[in-house]
Amino acid sequence: MILTSALIIWKGLIVVTGSESPVVVVLSESMEPGFRRGDILFLHMNKEPVRTGEIIVFNVEGRDIPIVHRVIKVHERHDTTEFDILTKGDNNREDDRMLYANGQLWLQRQHIIGRAVGYLPYAGWLTIAMTEKPVLKYLLIGALGLLVVASKE
Repeated sequence: MILTSALIIWKGLIVVTGSESPVVVVLSESMEPGFRRGDILFLHMNKEPVRTGEIIVFNVEGRDIPIVHRVIKVHERHDTTEFDILTKGDNNREDDRMLYANGQLWLQRQHIIGRAVGYLPYAGWLTIAMTEKPVLKYLLIGALGLLVVASKE
């Protein structure tokens, strides 16, 4: 029942926000001091043009984990609604071209998962801990299983 409820809530958030991943955890220090490792970001996706200064979450070919960084350049194509963007982590010296797929110099609309619209500080540390130490994940699943078995209903 808990898993079904979580899945329904997740799918509902996807529909409401228009983002395939409406909630992400910041996994590195690249966006400090604005966002710290362990912060949870809430994402939204709309048809408005991306603007310089916005925080976006994007995925590139060859990487499994989405990246949270700031847009530093936007090149709009006037004949279409398409655009090219360049990103950079606030705490990084260089732009993100080294993070993009081999030979890729810009991101396009299809790479963007969502735009940050809010955040919850440090709330993602449990996710980071379970990823870095899988034993914690198994302990949590075991504890939830015991609660289900031990419940009186």
